[in-house]
Amino acid sequence: MESFLLQATLYLFAMVIAVPLASRAGLGSVLGYLIAGILIGPVLGLVGSEMSDLQHFAEFGVVMMLFLIGLEMEPRALWAMRDKLVGLGGLQVVLTLGAVAGIAAWLGQPIEIAIALGMIFALSSTAIVLQTLNEKRLMQTAGGRAAFSVLLMQDIAVIPMLALMPLLARPGARAIAEAQNSPDHPVAHFIQALPGWQVTLVTLGAVAFTVVAGHYLVRPLFRFVHGARLREINTAMALMIVVGIASLMYLVGLSPALGTFLAGVVLADSEFKHELESDIEPFKGLLMGLFFITVGAGINFALIWRQPLEIFALVAGLVLLKAGILAGLGRAFRVRGKDRSLFTLGLAQAGEFGFVLISFAVAQRILPHLVAEKALVVIALSMLITPLLFILHDWLVKLLVSEGGPKADLIDEQGPIIIAGVGRFGQVVNRLVTMSGYRTVVLDADLRTIQLMRTFGFKGYFGDPTRPDLLAAAGLAKARVLVVALDDKNATTRLVAYARRMRPDLHIIARARDRIHVFDLYRAGANDIVREMFDSSLRAGRYVLENVGLSEFEASELEKIFFKLDRAAVRDLAKVWKPGVPIEQNPEYIARTRELNTELETEMMQRFAKRTDSAGDAPAPEADS
Repeated sequence: MESFLLQATLYLFAMVIAVPLASRAGLGSVLGYLIAGILIGPVLGLVGSEMSDLQHFAEFGVVMMLFLIGLEMEPRALWAMRDKLVGLGGLQVVLTLGAVAGIAAWLGQPIEIAIALGMIFALSSTAIVLQTLNEKRLMQTAGGRAAFSVLLMQDIAVIPMLALMPLLARPGARAIAEAQNSPDHPVAHFIQALPGWQVTLVTLGAVAFTVVAGHYLVRPLFRFVHGARLREINTAMALMIVVGIASLMYLVGLSPALGTFLAGVVLADSEFKHELESDIEPFKGLLMGLFFITVGAGINFALIWRQPLEIFALVAGLVLLKAGILAGLGRAFRVRGKDRSLFTLGLAQAGEFGFVLISFAVAQRILPHLVAEKALVVIALSMLITPLLFILHDWLVKLLVSEGGPKADLIDEQGPIIIAGVGRFGQVVNRLVTMSGYRTVVLDADLRTIQLMRTFGFKGYFGDPTRPDLLAAAGLAKARVLVVALDDKNATTRLVAYARRMRPDLHIIARARDRIHVFDLYRAGANDIVREMFDSSLRAGRYVLENVGLSEFEASELEKIFFKLDRAAVRDLAKVWKPGVPIEQNPEYIARTRELNTELETEMMQRFAKRTDSAGDAPAPEADS
């Protein structure tokens, strides 16, 4: 017991120290977990024989992650991506398998070992790629969706790979392996002893049961459990669904991750979807972090020191080979620009399912131990450099946009109103102004957004709105109003400061991400600052008041009062805000915020009472029953 607690403390301590440091350095949480594993494993030697068992336990985080991804996808969305799933994903698996197997055979490996290595290295890391895509909010981009299609197809491909791999073993070795690796669980042993056609029926039956249970059994069971109104029972129910389906898939020889993904898709339209997500998410995050730590801790640095050139050459060769195949497939399936860069670099590593296939291949007497050890190190190192490949992608995107990307449009007109940025915020502003009869000049750095605008009959110009030459061409010298609605808050602040220097008399309206951004923009010289979620949040708050007893008039009056008082409070707080100093380290700001909150509540009640008294016919708020 004491040993378990010490090991748990060690892993958690490494997690809470290394990951925040890596995230603040812009390296992402995944690289932080891997570095933490390397520190407590190969560097300090603080992990023991429990690491291998712990890794198998932590792999369940991948199962939970795919369940959550399935919850976000409806069956129609999955059907819509069938071309990429089968075509793009299938071709990637086949081409990479063939290329790796061909090179391995050319290097002198027997054909059965070469094919086994092709299967192992054809897979990419579902855990790292999806975690990083979600962190960087790239999952819904064209490149992110293409990457997800390939990863899902790879998870499906693991099933036939596990089925076909025993055929690569020599007959004598296969008989020994089957005798030594018979399943421990009696149900799994019984299923494996069935004839092939019966195994197929059992497998199809398990899949059908998962679909039917998701539709007809889980909902009434969840309603029954929900009636207890105990959060821990709801959590237990969510875990039971995931663990139960994963166990069922394991018993019939299918991928647990694939089974739980299917269950998530079936439950995607359930009324309990969001509750399932909130219950599973903490467990998924911890197990995924633990899995990455065990990958880092399991890297065999002794082998690397003995054969550094060979190991690094194998890693570099694998990444370049997979990147080349992915780039070609991306071009063939019309994945363009930065999306192709994301697709190519994001999937260029080997994956965690490679560990499973290597273990299986060794057990089946297909891979010699030395080859297996090298393959394990290559997989781990390729996973280790994946966050760096994502950083390379970010750098390439900036380089392409600034130098080698599409050229900015030639701006051939000027107007009294310039709108910089026409995303979900700026487009509403532009429609309101143009439909009111005023001319605008719209600039945006996203070519697809501009092309979409033109499709609907609105004119816009492609180019970086922060470039002085484009602003000059758009008529900054004569414009009356500049609307800055960029997604990048740092670029927004720079543009406001530049426009104020060039035109002290210009009226600047800027979109702010949050209250701290308001202070930045206020200091930069913006006249009107609109917090992007503020007005919509006020409207939502007004609806809440209307549905808890206030009349529409009363709720509207409180909304107006809050709006005016909060704007005044922000101006007051701007005086005590210190640039570059975190709010929690600014006691003057915290103290003034508390004072203003108390004053705002008192002032709202007083002003509301005066307005309702003067209105005469306005009904009084209903008392709580």
